[in-house]
Amino acid sequence: MVTSTHEASHRIFQDRPELLTPVFGLLGIPMSGKASAVVLSPDVTEIQPLERRVDSVLRVEPSDGDDFLLALETQGRRDQRKATSWPYYVTYLQEKFSLPVLLLVTCTDRATARWATGPFTCEIRGWTTHSTHPLVLSPDNVPVITDQRTAARNPALATFSAITHSRNPQATAILEALAGALRTTDPETAQYFGGLVEIGLGDTPARQTWRKLMGFTNYFPGRGTLLEETYLEGEAKGEARGEAKAILRFLEGRGISVPEDARNRITNCTDLDVLNRWLDRTPHAECVHDLFAEDTGDSPDQTTD
Repeated sequence: MVTSTHEASHRIFQDRPELLTPVFGLLGIPMSGKASAVVLSPDVTEIQPLERRVDSVLRVEPSDGDDFLLALETQGRRDQRKATSWPYYVTYLQEKFSLPVLLLVTCTDRATARWATGPFTCEIRGWTTHSTHPLVLSPDNVPVITDQRTAARNPALATFSAITHSRNPQATAILEALAGALRTTDPETAQYFGGLVEIGLGDTPARQTWRKLMGFTNYFPGRGTLLEETYLEGEAKGEARGEAKAILRFLEGRGISVPEDARNRITNCTDLDVLNRWLDRTPHAECVHDLFAEDTGDSPDQTTD
């Protein structure tokens, strides 16, 4: 099942490619200090009705080497189907783009991470046809960042650390360091990372800790920012605008079309319970109507072209 943590853990690589250099350093793979990344379609469907979709696919263009593809998957638990789907993703993308492919799996628990390292092989009678060796990011190799200055130097890595270590006993210290770092950055950056952390923490106790930190931290007094309206003044109208904006951003980021009537319905809604319910559905919605299914009495599985 796709969760908000799942969505945030790979979307951060799409939105903040500067995270790639320190992440490859964690994995022991050389990467130039400067590299651009282009978001590609994650659709690896060949013949209907079988549909396959990678969480994120990036074309990485290092300044000191050849381009390659990075297929990103976020895994919350063991899933034996990945033993065949992950090799398929790699070979399909290599064939489609004629570029080498790295598969990077992010996990928030160690047991899943150990399984995800593979290798995942196709073999019979001692002969291996192919073998897939994913790179894995997990609590074992993602640093615990509890120093505000360190977090300020790389807010993308600090955010990813907070999501990865959401169940760590030091979660509060990690979040406090990140909140302090965001206090020193520009409003747009703080708004992006602040929202992504809240979504990425899912239903863990750390999410409530983060909300309290955001609620009592004076980020941008007097500037009328979304964070100030939402967390400092506690105005319901400002909070509703923030929820609506997050819903639209995640839908558009997943390539889901949002017709004008649906956009108006989302942006004009002031019921925070309804908005939160819609936000929780965005990671696994196939079309915008999936957000409203239970509200309109439609079947949750019903979709509209």
